[in-house]
Amino acid sequence: MLKNTEKVPVTIITGFLGSGKTTLLNHILTNCQDLKVAVLVNEFGDIDIDSQILVSLDRKMIQLSNGCICCTINGSLIDAVNKVLEQKDIDYIVIETTGIAEPVPLMMTFLSTSLGDVTRLDSILTVVDLENFSPTHFKSQTILNQIIYSDIVLLNKIDLVPHNQIQETSEYISSLKRGARILYSKHGCVPLDLILNVGKSNCTNINFISLQNHLVYQSNINHIEKGDVMYVSFQSDRPFVLEKFNQFLDDKLPSTVFRGKGILWYKGSQMRHIFQLCGRRYNFQRDKWNIPPYNQLVFIGKYLDNKMIQMDLSKCLSDNL
Repeated sequence: MLKNTEKVPVTIITGFLGSGKTTLLNHILTNCQDLKVAVLVNEFGDIDIDSQILVSLDRKMIQLSNGCICCTINGSLIDAVNKVLEQKDIDYIVIETTGIAEPVPLMMTFLSTSLGDVTRLDSILTVVDLENFSPTHFKSQTILNQIIYSDIVLLNKIDLVPHNQIQETSEYISSLKRGARILYSKHGCVPLDLILNVGKSNCTNINFISLQNHLVYQSNINHIEKGDVMYVSFQSDRPFVLEKFNQFLDDKLPSTVFRGKGILWYKGSQMRHIFQLCGRRYNFQRDKWNIPPYNQLVFIGKYLDNKMIQMDLSKCLSDNL
């Protein structure tokens, strides 16, 4: 992997909610060795969960122990990229988009603004959740665009589906995007030389006039698909009762929720619990708190009753510490 190139290479990681983008980012940060990577993350909602999962802290820009940087995007992508480039010796930039972001505005930001003078768009990598993906996946043009404009497609969660489903999805994606590099992974684990500094971007072959006519936001990464998709966020400085929260997940969580994530504090536990939900499947990981404990949750789905979910979650809290 080359270092100290004239322009800083950029990989954009996209993919629908719950596909495994943050897991892939963790894999990159764990295995980037002496490469100094700037990771920019963006959230759908008003609580930034992903950067906390990545770095176990809650700040806007964080220097990681391996020399990498994590930065939360708030508004202008151009400002966020310039901010990390002010740091010394950045070798690579990886951007994680929100799961319902259109890839075209991101591409144009790097190709038609001042960022083109200091960065090089290396590739757009789309992570696909093999377990939940189908040709009519949420009937979303945005999700299809994430594949159509990709250079690399990572079929993730191969351990959760039969071989014939992997083959069928591969063939379908190949029909959508001819020439895309298709890779396969479990828990986002893939050799980094297959996804970083690969020079796969085909953006120069795209008709810029048609793209510019398509754009609504050119330098703002916070583009979301309008309509019925919404989020519910919840915060508390009181701990959850484990049994009550589990009962909420089993009995109270609306069936229209297709993504959930959070940082959880349970009464009687000294550990920080990282919560991830995709479809009806959820799991927890544990690590140590390095700041005072708290609860933060985000659920994303369709036709959600914000007040009802907030009320049900409040009933899961302990009456005392």
